[in-house]
Amino acid sequence: MTAQNSATLPKAIAVKSPVGRGTALASLGVLAFSLTFPATAWGLESFGPWSLVALRSVLAAVIAGAFLLARRVPLPAREHWAGLAVVAGGVVVGFPLLTTLALTTSTTSHAAVVVGLLPLTTAALSALRTGARPSRAFWAAAVAGAAVVMGFTLAQSGGALSAGDAYLFGALLVCAAGYTEGGRLARTLPGWQVIGWALVLCLPLSLAGSALGLAYEPVHLGGHGLVGLVWVAAGSTFLGLYVWYRGMAEIGAPRASQLQLAQPLLTLVWSVAVLGERLTPAAPAAACAVLVCIAVTQRVK
Repeated sequence: MTAQNSATLPKAIAVKSPVGRGTALASLGVLAFSLTFPATAWGLESFGPWSLVALRSVLAAVIAGAFLLARRVPLPAREHWAGLAVVAGGVVVGFPLLTTLALTTSTTSHAAVVVGLLPLTTAALSALRTGARPSRAFWAAAVAGAAVVMGFTLAQSGGALSAGDAYLFGALLVCAAGYTEGGRLARTLPGWQVIGWALVLCLPLSLAGSALGLAYEPVHLGGHGLVGLVWVAAGSTFLGLYVWYRGMAEIGAPRASQLQLAQPLLTLVWSVAVLGERLTPAAPAAACAVLVCIAVTQRVK
């Protein structure tokens, strides 16, 4: 199959493929995203925030560009470029930059509050953008899940708002917009091409940002920093967004977004295992409550 005719594949998948496969793909995306904050914290051990974000985008764009060239993928149609610009601004530039700046003053457990609200925000924006109309039961479960995650993550961080919260809430809005537009595009373009072209679109800006960041921010190369950079570029940005958009195209943005209710809890687990942060005994109860809310959103329409 050529890259030219493969662009029609997701449209057929979105109609005919089993819901289970879309859920599995979106869940893999959530797993990849859950490692983003700990990996970013590692990356900040070697790079400044501006340098890390720019280098992350450059490395991911190189990977994406290599795939696009190897498959001889033609340029997207003119009507897709506006949507790709929204994806680029939201998930390639906006969310990584704002959350990285927030993590210079916030812990990963506190930053997870963003992800706690992201599923509800994505579902709401998707309903406005695509005309999707989930049921009242869906919205009730989505709001309940967001409330559980918000309560747990705020309690985990001491219940106080940090100086980086303005960055975090800004990241929430731009990421939800990028997810919504990317999920819409993934119905007519393969998911890897959606994120691939968005990364390539940002490459000139990323290269300029890398040059400026490395010139003005100190660099202290270390194992943690390099591993963190590689993961946020290859794992979170390229691979994670590929399976995420593919799954979103199959099961719809509102349903896929609710799988992210598990992301803050996974992030907190990685924060303990990788960064040595502490969790409260409330974690298992919160996890069970969130899993119930996820199960409801996946069953109702």
